[in-house]
Amino acid sequence: MASHDRKLNCLLVSCCFSVFLLPLSATRPQQPPTPTRVDQGYRTFRAENPEWTLNHLAVDRRNGNVYLGAVNRIYKLAPALDIQVSHQTGPDEDNRNCYPPRIVQPCSEPLALTDNVNKMLLMDYRENRLLACGSLYQGICKLLRLDDLFKLGEPFHKKEHYLSGVNESGSVYGVIVSYGDASPDKLFVATAVDGRPEYFPTISSRKLARNSEEDGMFAYVFHDEFVASMIKIPSDTFTVVPDFDIYYVYGFSSGNFVYFLTLQPEMGGGPAGGSSSTGREQVYTSKLVRLCKDDTAFNSYVEVPLGCVKGGVEYRLLQAAYLSKAGAVLARSLGIGADDDVLYAVFSKGQKRRPKETSQESALCVFALKEINERIKDRLQSCYKGEGTLDLAWLKVKDIPCSSALLTIDDNFCGLDMNAPLGVSEMVRGVPLFSESSDKLTSVIAYVYKNYSLAFVGTKGGRLKKIRVDGPSHGALQYETVQVVDDGPILRDMAFSADQHFLYVMSETQLTRVPVEACEQYSSCSACLGSGDPHCGWCVLHSMCTRKEKCERSSELRRFASDIKQCVRLSVHPSNISVSQYSVTLVLEAHNVPELSAGVNCTFEDLAEMDGMVDGNRITCSSPAEKEVPRIVVDQGDHQIVQLYLKSKETGLAFANTSFVFYNCSVHKSCLSCVGSPYQCHWCKYRHTCTHDPRSCSFQEGRVKQPEECPQLLPADRILVPVNVVKPITLRARNLPQPQSGQRGYECVLIIQGVEQRVPALRFNSTSVQCQNTSYSYDGMEMSSLPVDLTVIWNGDFSIDNPAQNKVHLYKCDARRESCGLCLKADPLFGCVWCRSEKRCTLKQHCPHPQSMWLEHNGINSKCTHPKISKITPLRGPREGGTLVTIRGENLGLEFHEIQGNVKVAEVDCMPVPEGYIPAEQIVCEMGKAEKSQYAGNVQVCVGECQPEFVAKTSKYYYFVVPKLMSLKPNRGPVSGGTIVNITGSNLDAGSNVSIMFKDHKCTYHRCGCWKTRRRTASRSGSEHLPNAVNVTRKHVVLFHSGNTPVTVTGTNLDIIQNPQIRAKYGNQETTNVCQVLSSTSMLCQAPALPGSLARLEEDVERPDEFGFVLDNVQSVLALQNINFLYFPNPVFETLSASGVQELKPGSPIILKGRNFLPPTPGSNGKLNYTVLIGEKPCSLTVSDTQLLCEWPNLTGRHKVLARVGGIEFSPGVVHITSDSPLSSTAIIGIAAAGGFLILFIVIVLIAYKRKSRESDLTLKRLQMQMDNLESRVALECKEAFAELQTDINELTSDLDGAGIPFLDYRTYTMRVLFPGIEEHPVLRDLEVPGYRQEQVEKGLKLFGQLINNKIFLLAFIRTLESQRGFSMRDRGNVASLIMTVLQSKLEYATDVLKHLLSDLIDKNLESKNHPKLLLRRTESVAEKMLTNWFTFLLYKFLKECAGEPLFSLFCAIKQQMEKGPIDSITGEARYSLSEDKLIRQQIDYKTLVVNCIHPDNEKSPEIQVKVLNCDTISQVKEKILDAIYKNVPYSHRQKATDMDLEWRQCRGVRIILQDEDMTTKIESDWKRLNMLSHYQVPDNTVVALVPKQVTAYNSVNNSTVSRTSAGKYENMIKYTGSPDSLRSRTPMITPDLETGVKVWHLVKNHEHGDQKEGDRGSKMVSEIYLTRLLATKGTLQKFVDDLFETIFSTAHRGSALPLAIKYMFDFLDEQADKHGIHDPHVRHTWKSNCLPLRFWVNVIKNPQFVFDIHKSSITDACLSVVAQTFMDSCSTSEHRLGKDSPSNKLLYAKDIPSYKSWVERYYSDISKMPAISDQDMNAYLAEQSRMHMSEFNAMSSLSEIYSYVSKYTEEIVSALEQDDSARKQRLALKLEQVVAFMSLES
Repeated sequence: MASHDRKLNCLLVSCCFSVFLLPLSATRPQQPPTPTRVDQGYRTFRAENPEWTLNHLAVDRRNGNVYLGAVNRIYKLAPALDIQVSHQTGPDEDNRNCYPPRIVQPCSEPLALTDNVNKMLLMDYRENRLLACGSLYQGICKLLRLDDLFKLGEPFHKKEHYLSGVNESGSVYGVIVSYGDASPDKLFVATAVDGRPEYFPTISSRKLARNSEEDGMFAYVFHDEFVASMIKIPSDTFTVVPDFDIYYVYGFSSGNFVYFLTLQPEMGGGPAGGSSSTGREQVYTSKLVRLCKDDTAFNSYVEVPLGCVKGGVEYRLLQAAYLSKAGAVLARSLGIGADDDVLYAVFSKGQKRRPKETSQESALCVFALKEINERIKDRLQSCYKGEGTLDLAWLKVKDIPCSSALLTIDDNFCGLDMNAPLGVSEMVRGVPLFSESSDKLTSVIAYVYKNYSLAFVGTKGGRLKKIRVDGPSHGALQYETVQVVDDGPILRDMAFSADQHFLYVMSETQLTRVPVEACEQYSSCSACLGSGDPHCGWCVLHSMCTRKEKCERSSELRRFASDIKQCVRLSVHPSNISVSQYSVTLVLEAHNVPELSAGVNCTFEDLAEMDGMVDGNRITCSSPAEKEVPRIVVDQGDHQIVQLYLKSKETGLAFANTSFVFYNCSVHKSCLSCVGSPYQCHWCKYRHTCTHDPRSCSFQEGRVKQPEECPQLLPADRILVPVNVVKPITLRARNLPQPQSGQRGYECVLIIQGVEQRVPALRFNSTSVQCQNTSYSYDGMEMSSLPVDLTVIWNGDFSIDNPAQNKVHLYKCDARRESCGLCLKADPLFGCVWCRSEKRCTLKQHCPHPQSMWLEHNGINSKCTHPKISKITPLRGPREGGTLVTIRGENLGLEFHEIQGNVKVAEVDCMPVPEGYIPAEQIVCEMGKAEKSQYAGNVQVCVGECQPEFVAKTSKYYYFVVPKLMSLKPNRGPVSGGTIVNITGSNLDAGSNVSIMFKDHKCTYHRCGCWKTRRRTASRSGSEHLPNAVNVTRKHVVLFHSGNTPVTVTGTNLDIIQNPQIRAKYGNQETTNVCQVLSSTSMLCQAPALPGSLARLEEDVERPDEFGFVLDNVQSVLALQNINFLYFPNPVFETLSASGVQELKPGSPIILKGRNFLPPTPGSNGKLNYTVLIGEKPCSLTVSDTQLLCEWPNLTGRHKVLARVGGIEFSPGVVHITSDSPLSSTAIIGIAAAGGFLILFIVIVLIAYKRKSRESDLTLKRLQMQMDNLESRVALECKEAFAELQTDINELTSDLDGAGIPFLDYRTYTMRVLFPGIEEHPVLRDLEVPGYRQEQVEKGLKLFGQLINNKIFLLAFIRTLESQRGFSMRDRGNVASLIMTVLQSKLEYATDVLKHLLSDLIDKNLESKNHPKLLLRRTESVAEKMLTNWFTFLLYKFLKECAGEPLFSLFCAIKQQMEKGPIDSITGEARYSLSEDKLIRQQIDYKTLVVNCIHPDNEKSPEIQVKVLNCDTISQVKEKILDAIYKNVPYSHRQKATDMDLEWRQCRGVRIILQDEDMTTKIESDWKRLNMLSHYQVPDNTVVALVPKQVTAYNSVNNSTVSRTSAGKYENMIKYTGSPDSLRSRTPMITPDLETGVKVWHLVKNHEHGDQKEGDRGSKMVSEIYLTRLLATKGTLQKFVDDLFETIFSTAHRGSALPLAIKYMFDFLDEQADKHGIHDPHVRHTWKSNCLPLRFWVNVIKNPQFVFDIHKSSITDACLSVVAQTFMDSCSTSEHRLGKDSPSNKLLYAKDIPSYKSWVERYYSDISKMPAISDQDMNAYLAEQSRMHMSEFNAMSSLSEIYSYVSKYTEEIVSALEQDDSARKQRLALKLEQVVAFMSLES
């Protein structure tokens, strides 16, 4: 079943492709396939048709030519991928079930055009030919010559020639084995059999005959009754595993053996009934199959399981393999020889294949072939000792024990007819080399280069990985990854070019030539030799990375480096110089340089270049001259690093470089930075400059080189200066220079609040300087002290270094020290005291009172009086004590001991806490226990002693309270904690610290009134703690970088989480998003975004480090282990066009282009919920990776397009939808093909569903009850239908007897057929020409008329027009009709021209190899439309005299039968219908009323009785009354219902106007129901009258609504004389009222509207029972249908003979068939059916308004369409296979069609037996017809209309006439030019 599902998926995809690509591909110009140059060495080839996917690849090792097998093509390409030859292999008509194929014997299966997939492409070098095997005709092969792909042979007539019916490219593998010149080669073929083992062996050996056409080609090497060179899968295997097959991945020959690598289901791996039915997946195993080359009986067949394990992970699903030599490096590691074979294999993880595998995990492994053969040899030896079983479950379903035999088994043992075939049970483990987790490995190829084994691995993402394989001990090095194809995956087939310099890699759409190395990408020796690519070495003097052979003189010493230790190293001395030094001699020492006799240059980047002197490995150069030295920018440091290059004069290229520094000492402005520079900088103390040249700074000038010698200030203690106090500042220093003569002295510079203040300074000596007496100040009282930068300068601006950053601290005693306590707390060094009399803090000297009057810290008076308390918190607490009370105030002591034991709160001792004490400002004390009698009291603090001046008391009271708990919310939460709990109670804010315990666990205070629980394990009361479990419904969810993808989460107790969040962690950054709890078991989360800084490459797929949920404190879900979420790139949309506006025609799909639309995810999870809005309306979507195809609703005008997916919104622009145009034939073919594929797909899905569905007993019982219900309803319905059937036929027959038939006159009838939909055509009017031109134009048209009557001209004219690309189908029909109007008076001539054109059409049809039955099927030529018009002219009399009566009777019968039951005024659906689409599928309760109508023209005449229904709308009643009143009056002569009002005349003279809509109309939830008779409660036998239309108040306001919704309006909408298709498209739909948005309905609400209720239409099962009404209606109308068909298909009926035109035309078709040798009666029958019934009668039956003056409603049209379809089916010769899914109209007449067919066959037979009509008789008949209708059309107007085409294509017509011999003789071109001259001024 698994494989079945896979095929279904494939079929679905191909169906979708067909549907959407067919209309496009038909019009796309095909480009020749061309290779595209991508980059140096890269070449790309694509097939000319993108649907021809590439399958297989082979390269001719002799000349490098490339052979490419694709769908429907084989290509031969040059090595550079230029196309040389292509050979077509398909498509062709085939059916996979045709065995033998149809090319051998006829096949009863339906054939379809089928692509030929290339399944095998092999080079047969011996015979210089190519074996190309395809999927057509059960897998036959072609033998093509290699030189030109000429087909040498294609054997197909024997069963041996059919390799397999599988149509997948990777299903077959072949190996050609050569046996030397003596015997011919053999072909070993292995193939999947796709469930048909009886037809195809899974593995076989075939003969390769030298003669490609030899009969024995592909015959089995050996074949007799019992033994053959093949193995078939037994049918018993399929009973165990229904979808068993062996998939062959690779094959090769080595030594005496042929090997195949396979992937196959394990027999014990899945359940017996097939894996998919029970949900268990099938387990697969990779196996190697070995056969001896000479084994004709396949006794040597052995299977060995293969796989490998890396890091504990099993890789068992084989993806690709390749055989190569080991090479010396790998061989050493594996312990084998360098020339031994090794097998590289790519495996994916696990053993379960999934159609869309999400896991990208795969591994590259290597096997020593010698080890595999040893394992096989060991198993053979043990089996021939009788140990174990044959262990080949798929071939021997039962275990067969090994048989013992005494024989020696060597390495080349080829088996006996015992113990064979044999399986090895133990897996051979390969050596894992490389694994990949994000981009699945899909292909592998390898070769040996310079002893290194190199593997090239393709990936699913289209990348090529280059891997150096050093073996298990050294591992494998992936040294390069290249994107080689646009769209992955890379296919298995890869091949090297003949010289092994290139690798050919392909995907399904492109073939790319890739260089095996890209050494040139490395720009340095270290990068080149560190890359790990053994191809690459460093060409020293050419300074490039390349192969050794591409490097000149690479064999010479040290010219080519192949090891990173051999890279050139360069050193220079000196390595730095000052910018003010020029032309300094530099010595460079180079290591690993070759001989430099050609000389070198030294280059300083782009600054300077000069010659270098070479002496061995030393080179001497000069530094740049003055103008070439770089400028050092001051703010970028004191130096610049420049690269110094050595450039070879031999190559002109730099081959070595090193860094060289230019420095600039003058950048430094301080001594310390100067002498601290790493370069040779010196400080001139007296000049205050930095220089590189000590000579410029003499010793006497104070040259400084050491930091200790620099002038500098030493670190000082805090320099405190009170503001506004004059005071000097003394600073210690070192090395202070003595100003020289002419130099200024010292100054101190202070920057105070941004203002510079300079103070003169005195240098005492070299170690001391003093800023002179000065006062300083700063603004504001916000700061008690202000640190100020201090700089000492001399000589104006020479600053002394201040490394300690000494600052001056200015301070104010009274700033921020408003109380005594704060004053005495100040730094004692400030010298601040509290001046008691002034009550302020000041300097001692500023207090005007004696010392006894001030207070100072540690002084005589140091205790502040009058403490104050300003604030207490909290003011409430429990009696038990322990509350920490905070007391703030002034003068609360300066030492802790002063208040210790001196604090009482409410008379209770409160113990001060040292940690909370802030001197003078704050006391924190802990409350003691209070007595029960104590309730409240104030706070008292004593400072030191409780004297009155040292006591502070509060007026506020502190209260003792008892906290109470009242409720918890919520009362449940997770065990892990984190829940926010709201606790309600009283006095909960009492005390200083509230702690809440849930059992033994503390609850963390969160905010006022709320507490947050910590983790806890259980609870017994109050709050319930529940465990949480979380599960993600989809383990693989499409997440975008931008986040917001909906993720559904299931779990337990989710509703107790208060603020659930989803989280992702990536690279130490975490993002979260919100979740919405839906229930206790589910929630919906919006995926978090990938952190913006980490989404480095928007195209990368990222895997988050952690993914989980924040559910309060539930730790177990913070990072879930079993979730494999991947972040995919955001879908990227392109704009619709450059302007943002796209022009579209209605019906054209909107294609939104972009990328990343379909992330590569497993199963159906990759399907994203895209929404595309066109304006406000959504459209249906088809999604592929790079485009969204949007089938938009029926709109016109400009609309904004908006696309939404996973939280992303994008508007690609605006569409402008212009007016409609008819469908092209291409689109019709595309739609038909799509419909066909869709029906096929639905049938397949239904079959698959039927097979898989298993209903339970409960469902069966429910169905039984429904069936009982259904049976009773069907019985009732059938009983009603039967009763109606018996009574209706008689009523209809009697009603019709008295009615006259309102035939249209000849002119109106022909105009409606010739020019459908055009009421007033110019051919009915006189020619309208300005008077002054009339004579000239008439002359021209008369001359043109003569040309039209010239057969040579007319035929040339028509043929020329038809050859023009711009000449549309509409134009063809128009020209044909115009020509017939001109030739109405010359029908003999018209008939002759028509015969010529038809003869040409038949010739053209047969030459183009179209099926003969397609002739005349469609109107695609002038001839076909002329034929329709010809019959129209000549059958009018037959219609009037004979066929018109039964046709009119049928129309009236349908109309009356429909009107006997309800008809929905809006949708046109009816209770009685022949069309399923127009059937009301629900029970409508109604009853018949009789109304007595007063004649509108004569009120005194008797009242007319009219039958109406109480469910009729008012418009329907008016129509029925008018039908009754004007029973025999043509429709065009009647009054119209829209012009009349219906008046209900009640007793006492009351008259009421009834309308479809008025003030009483009911509106329910946006639905407005049209008024019916039942709405007005009109009784039976009431009196009504039709009166002229009146304008009521309601009408005048809502006139547009009434006209839009009335039945009359809808009927007018579809009153149309065009084709039935256009009529059907105009059937009205329910549309909301434009002003109010209210939707109008009558009997049924349109099901497309969203608010449709369940019962409005009934369930699907029940609604089908109303289809029985189709039978009732059909039975009622049967007589009329039979009568019409019998009349048409009779040679003599109703006294009228067969029209001569029919006999004449049928004889002409028979003559043409004889002429072309067509004797197939079916073809002749089809020609006649296409000629007359299809071209004429079907048109008339579907459109009776073409013949009669009548009005046709939509329901009548639908029924006539069913009759017309039946008529067409009756004329067809093909068999109609009917089933339960066939359309109802086919099933309805299924039993009648065979009898109708017999009528048609008899009719055609009778006509052919009638005597032939002579030309003379026919011409006489035609002349008579011409005479009768001579002046129906204005010939001049018709000629004028035809001339418009002459003026459009004048040059082409003249050219055609000049090339025709007959036309030249008659000088027709000249005559036409004369016509053009006459008409030249006329448009």
